[in-house]
Amino acid sequence: MSTVTTFDSTKESLLDMLRSIADGKTQLPDFQRGWVWDDDHIRSLLASLSLAYPVGTVMMLETGGDEVKFKPRPVEGVVVNGVKPDRLILDGQQRLTSLYLATLYGKVVETQDARKKLIKRWYYIDMVKALKPDGDRDDAIVSLPEDRMIRNFRNEVILDYSSRELEYKHGLFPMEFIFNASEWRVGFEEYWEYEKDKVKLFAQFETSVIKRFEQYQMPLILLRRPTPKDAVCQVFEKVNTGGVSLTVFELMTATFAADDYNLREDWQRRQATLREYKVLKNIQSGELLQAISLLASTARRNARIAEGVAPENAPGIGCKRKDILALTLTEYLQWADAATQGFIRTAKLLRSQKIFDARDLPYGTQLTPLAAIMAMLGDRAEHDGIRSRLVRWYWCGVFGELYGSAVESRFARDLPEVLAWVDGGTEPTTISDANFYPARLYTLRTRNSAAYKGIHALLLRDGALDFRSGDPIESQLYFDDSVDIHHIFPKDWCAKQGIEPKQYDSIVNKTPLSAKTNRTVGNKAPSQYLALLQQQAGISETRMDEILESHVIYPLAVRLDDFSEFFRLREEELLRRIESAMGKPVISASQGQEIYAEDSPDDE
Repeated sequence: MSTVTTFDSTKESLLDMLRSIADGKTQLPDFQRGWVWDDDHIRSLLASLSLAYPVGTVMMLETGGDEVKFKPRPVEGVVVNGVKPDRLILDGQQRLTSLYLATLYGKVVETQDARKKLIKRWYYIDMVKALKPDGDRDDAIVSLPEDRMIRNFRNEVILDYSSRELEYKHGLFPMEFIFNASEWRVGFEEYWEYEKDKVKLFAQFETSVIKRFEQYQMPLILLRRPTPKDAVCQVFEKVNTGGVSLTVFELMTATFAADDYNLREDWQRRQATLREYKVLKNIQSGELLQAISLLASTARRNARIAEGVAPENAPGIGCKRKDILALTLTEYLQWADAATQGFIRTAKLLRSQKIFDARDLPYGTQLTPLAAIMAMLGDRAEHDGIRSRLVRWYWCGVFGELYGSAVESRFARDLPEVLAWVDGGTEPTTISDANFYPARLYTLRTRNSAAYKGIHALLLRDGALDFRSGDPIESQLYFDDSVDIHHIFPKDWCAKQGIEPKQYDSIVNKTPLSAKTNRTVGNKAPSQYLALLQQQAGISETRMDEILESHVIYPLAVRLDDFSEFFRLREEELLRRIESAMGKPVISASQGQEIYAEDSPDDE
């Protein structure tokens, strides 16, 4: 039984390969980065080929497949005049471009030196040095400036190779004649009047160097037309480990470009719109494509079910790379606006939960399924009953810490499950999976945790007042006063009292404070800084107690500098707030302590 493969492994004459590039029959997919090799790389490559050393395998993709259609672009220096390529270079662009420019191009090569300074170079082989038995072949490869003259630091010409006669005189063979040496050879022998030693020199050079280029066989892996788009993406990433990573967005950009649609420009417009909302400023193109994929795959599935296909046989919902790569331009155009608006609706919902900035997002990943849900719900997302369910689902994801890894499969469940739930169905998996353990509060110590940022937002949402003005911390105050998460019992003060870091650095001992308030707090005992704040802001003790209580801080405990009582009471109250947000009880304290004892802190 024969093995079915998606590629052919063969060899091809280097000359044929370079001619195919020159004719436009071999081009690049538009997602490939530009040619970037410097002068040192080019000379080293020419030296290796002159010795018939292996220089790696080239990988190409046959064009004309039904699934993979990329916009092509010619190799650097080639003018194609409408020629359609037969294949596209996936791996080997830098080598093949360098070889084409140094040999068949016929013009000066615009490259760069080791310091990335732009230079123009012609490439030669010193025949005498190339034939030395103990010589270093790298030394035989010469690159000359555009005028083919070498100057000293005073800009004085010290070597001149600017004419054919001077090339003949110095035995400097131009690489542009490596595949067609006869014309240059005639001129060389005529210049030396057929001197026996010179004729012999060229004959040896032809055998030892020129023939190696002419007969060089480049290893080639050719991906066949039926190769899936996802496979092309994976192959490209694996073979280009030293280059830039190929994102799904780059691949989709190249795909849509084949239909004359500029995905990059469209994304830039949408990105500008999304960035008007601070909480969305980190949204990337891939996340928009994921949301669109969720919407498009849902529409495909629903259409098949409406046609009578059993749900278990209908296409699935997904937003993994293979699902995104399956998007057609028609589907993208159909759902892109809805997905964009879904993100904007998401930003407004998060603002109502007092999450104002991307820095304070518990999970950036959770925005994608929420945006898709919002897009499908449309104006219904503003209905109070639906909105409250979305909020509960959101907080379960945050405090259940469910969106940290392997999220695409959860996204695919979220969309249909939440939509069914808001219409009276069963609770989504995200809600049933979500659990919060009391001991987790001890290990929430930095912004690395979603739940840490979640508690910060929850305190703001539930009415935490500014310590100085007594005003609710809304968006303007939040940004104007640089509100952040700070210690209630100062860190240094706690350390001096012998309090353990696992307590004083945990979220239980932290709350949203303005930068100015935090400077007043300093390293003082709570009893001291509270008195100072009351004096500076003209706040009565009763009013300050109200402000403290808005942060679920028991006033008497902090006024007495009683950390133990403060911590116990605030821990209990924070757990009640979390339970309320999740709409379900936290795991029992005994289970939580067990887990805390087994697990080391994950947020230090």
